[in-house]
Amino acid sequence: MLTPPVAALKPKQLTTPHGTRTDNYYWLNERENQEVIDYLNAENAYFEQEMAPVKDLQDRLFTEIKSRIKEQDESVPYRDNGYFYYVRYEAGAEYPIYCRKKESLDAPEEVLLDANQMGEGQAYFQIGGFQVSDDNNLLAFSVDTVGRRMYTLRIKNLTTGELYPEQIENTGGEAVWAADNQTVFYSKQDVNTLLTYQIYRHQLGTDPAQDVLVYEEADNTFHIGVGRSKSRDYIFIQMGSTMSSETRYVAATDPTAAFQVFLPREDDHLYEVEHFEDYFYMLSNDGAPNFRLLKTPVSDTSKARWQEIIAHRDDVFLENMELFREYLVLGERQEGLLQLRVIRWQDNEEHYLNFGEPTYTAAISINPEFDTTVLRYGYSSLTTPTSTYDYDMTARTKTLLKEQAVLGDFRKENYVTERLYATAQDGTRIPMSIVYKQGFKKDGSAPLLQYAYGSYGISIDPTFSSARLSLLDRGFAYVICHIRGGQELGRQWYEAGKLLYKRNTFTDFTDCSAFLIQEQYTAADKLFAAGGSAGGLLMGAVINQHPEYYKGIVAAVPFVDVVTTMLDDTIPLTTGEYDEWGNPNEQPYYEYMLSYSPYDNVQAQAYPNLLVTTGLHDSQVQYFEPAKWVAKLRTLKTDDNLLLLHTDMEAGHGGASGRFKSIHDAARQFAFMLLLLGER
Repeated sequence: MLTPPVAALKPKQLTTPHGTRTDNYYWLNERENQEVIDYLNAENAYFEQEMAPVKDLQDRLFTEIKSRIKEQDESVPYRDNGYFYYVRYEAGAEYPIYCRKKESLDAPEEVLLDANQMGEGQAYFQIGGFQVSDDNNLLAFSVDTVGRRMYTLRIKNLTTGELYPEQIENTGGEAVWAADNQTVFYSKQDVNTLLTYQIYRHQLGTDPAQDVLVYEEADNTFHIGVGRSKSRDYIFIQMGSTMSSETRYVAATDPTAAFQVFLPREDDHLYEVEHFEDYFYMLSNDGAPNFRLLKTPVSDTSKARWQEIIAHRDDVFLENMELFREYLVLGERQEGLLQLRVIRWQDNEEHYLNFGEPTYTAAISINPEFDTTVLRYGYSSLTTPTSTYDYDMTARTKTLLKEQAVLGDFRKENYVTERLYATAQDGTRIPMSIVYKQGFKKDGSAPLLQYAYGSYGISIDPTFSSARLSLLDRGFAYVICHIRGGQELGRQWYEAGKLLYKRNTFTDFTDCSAFLIQEQYTAADKLFAAGGSAGGLLMGAVINQHPEYYKGIVAAVPFVDVVTTMLDDTIPLTTGEYDEWGNPNEQPYYEYMLSYSPYDNVQAQAYPNLLVTTGLHDSQVQYFEPAKWVAKLRTLKTDDNLLLLHTDMEAGHGGASGRFKSIHDAARQFAFMLLLLGER
């Protein structure tokens, strides 16, 4: 029998003007060091040993989850520039096939890309950007074969099927055609920090070494990208940080012209731009924390010409918009729930769509054309599989085009969803979305999985998961906690969970845990928690503070070494995070980060059972953060609970590629929890 791996102690002094820390496991960041690889392999072997009692259960879970998936499936086609585009899967295939049909769904199918053929023999494969030229003859697309989200850009002739010889490496993934069907704009990444920082212009059929640099971002707290307006009239370069943004534009018919600045970046001003006829439309938080909608003439984008269309509201967060010739559609959040608001341009008559469930998510889908009165939107809830609707905005009727098939004996009426509220330490009400199977008893006897994210203003909406049924059918409840740091309740919800208020995110989560135990939805010996990336930071922080609340924790690709990472601007994406976490080169932020950083606050105490996962090629949270964390926990924890580290030696931040390979991740996590409950 293997004993838990022990990483060698190699103390390194990390000195800053604000203090000195000793990191015994800093050496684990040496990706090419065989000693590091040996340690990760030893942890994987230990993981396999400890999970051996539920190996058959894990295999059954994989088969069970896979059996609910309709293997031969396709997306709902959408119309764009004379073609219907869709993605389909073949039985047994890991990857999608990208297709289109000309003018009619009865027309012959044209296969644009078969990712199964392209990814054959690759341990990892992902298609990134995908854009067809205006004449419908050329496809620009990108691929990642490592998992670090560094894409190689290729161009395909859709008439002949040939690939053009140019291969443009280290791109951000997106590709944007100009109106001449010859010019492509793309972003380049810094190979060390992985920040997109340059925009290039490429001429079809030429050597990429001759590509023209049209913009370079000097501020390494900003990331940049390139896109095209829905009208196809403009190419946009978008620069953004957490708290500031800027847009530049050029006419798509004049791609060699100089880009014009829409509005120079300003502190604490975020805006995004769309175009329709003679106006640019903007969502802006200028004097409006929850954003407002404005427009300005194409001929003059200065603030003096801005006209307000939708004013700021304290209780409604304006999230996005969709422009049609006759209608404006807004995606709004109120009390944490998404709403779709339809306004007719002609007379400002408006209405909201009614969804009829207490907790759900609804979102504007793919709507590439202006000249239609039909809105395509997506809908899901904790009990309703992902559904695609067409909504006639004039007749106010909706048509269900597709509800994602869930094979087997699934019936949505067998499951119950609720909206709950826990009271935080400071009196704030924290909303929660919960789902469980009919017959669930609120007497503390049931296991429960609690999930949250709580960073970057990312809202975690209550959506359906067919994999989750494997837990619900075994008596689990599943809860999403809409904690501060997300944006579910507006911009102020985000502001209250970042920088020097970040600890609110962690205490919100533990206050939700205390509520769920108190109200007997579960008990501490049956409560599990899970989070990934910044949600993994959440997991690390809460078990330092309240380890007694949890039976087990799943921390996926966790960001746990906050201070060291944020002090190292050579680590991918670090500088762009200063507006989220603070810059630890400044003493107040250094001390505050140090107060909650999971790695720095590991102590001699009992911890819950813990499964930690990572990927060797992770581009966002480097593998060595969770590896160091586990090594330190092994040294200090005082309990005999399981502590397992699983490293995917081929995957990146998103885990394995392919729709079936990724099921192994879910089966692994579920089997870990069921092992702790005594199931085999």
